[in-house]
Amino acid sequence: MKRINRYILACLAACTLFACEEGIDPIQPLEPEADATPPTVIIKYPGDGVLIRVREDVTPIKIEVEVMDDVEIKGITVRLDGATVTEFTDFRDYRHAIESYVYAGLTNGSHLLTVEAADLSGKTTTATAQFEKVQPYSPLEGEVFYMPFDGDYLELVSIIEATRVGVPSFSAGKTRQAYAGAPDAYLTFKTEELVSPLAGTFSAAFWYKPDGAPDRSGILTISPDDEGKAAGAKNNRTAGLRLFREGSATNQTIKLNVGDGTADSWFDGGATASFNPATSGWIHVAFTISPEQCTVYLDGEVVCRGASPGVSWAGCDLISIASGAPRFTEWSHLSDNSLYDEMRFFGKALSQEEVRNLMNN
Repeated sequence: MKRINRYILACLAACTLFACEEGIDPIQPLEPEADATPPTVIIKYPGDGVLIRVREDVTPIKIEVEVMDDVEIKGITVRLDGATVTEFTDFRDYRHAIESYVYAGLTNGSHLLTVEAADLSGKTTTATAQFEKVQPYSPLEGEVFYMPFDGDYLELVSIIEATRVGVPSFSAGKTRQAYAGAPDAYLTFKTEELVSPLAGTFSAAFWYKPDGAPDRSGILTISPDDEGKAAGAKNNRTAGLRLFREGSATNQTIKLNVGDGTADSWFDGGATASFNPATSGWIHVAFTISPEQCTVYLDGEVVCRGASPGVSWAGCDLISIASGAPRFTEWSHLSDNSLYDEMRFFGKALSQEEVRNLMNN
């Protein structure tokens, strides 16, 4: 038996040796691939035309680049305003590199980012991006919220971006650009994200170019949720505020409803707060709420004023702009096709003179 096993092992060894010599091609050296093209450089951030808005005058910025080459990347140099800030020479994938660098001291103003990549053959490619760190916005006295709607949905006091619902857009505004409403479209903010919390005295002011269709809509809604109610039946008016319009294609009236924590008060100017949306053009809308009274202004004139116990913000964790949704829906004051511009909130009561100054400036 031992002899048979030894014979089998000897045969297997002979077969293996034969296979090594006859059945497998020997390794052949390959000529290096010709380097035909220069690297490709992509600046992923900040891109050309980017506006960086923060509350600080000096801020860090994460620079992100991507480089590809047909053979091998030799190095990547990153320059900001002509000065080299970092270089990359060690790559996990020598044909495709994705790199980032945090530059700590970006200052206000326009900046030029330059990224140069070289390959082993000496070919180079340079990409540039011109971007700007915008000087922080300086709020007006008592101002806690400002949206200019100049091509973005950014609020400039807290530096937070609105959540978009639907597909709103931009149009020519009272100054520069304006928010342009669309069916089922509106903006929201979480009140907890604001730098300054909503106060017991509150004012808002903005430019408004009404569209008569639909014949009713929400304009500004800061309402508590109506727990247990269907989405189209929300109507909890015990706190917060609801500014809205209603009427017809030729006659719209702006109305304000305010909740004091237990009940709500109405501020309806009737005919004095009415206009023809087909001919009115831009209207300056403002209102102020204090523990003593509420006042509504159109184009700097008082259209409604009355005693008020003030406003409660209990449960008011969401701001809706250009709709009553999702918190004020029972009476179909939903999305608004109108234009909005230069929207501001204040944690104080505005006088008529201050309202007119906002309108004229």
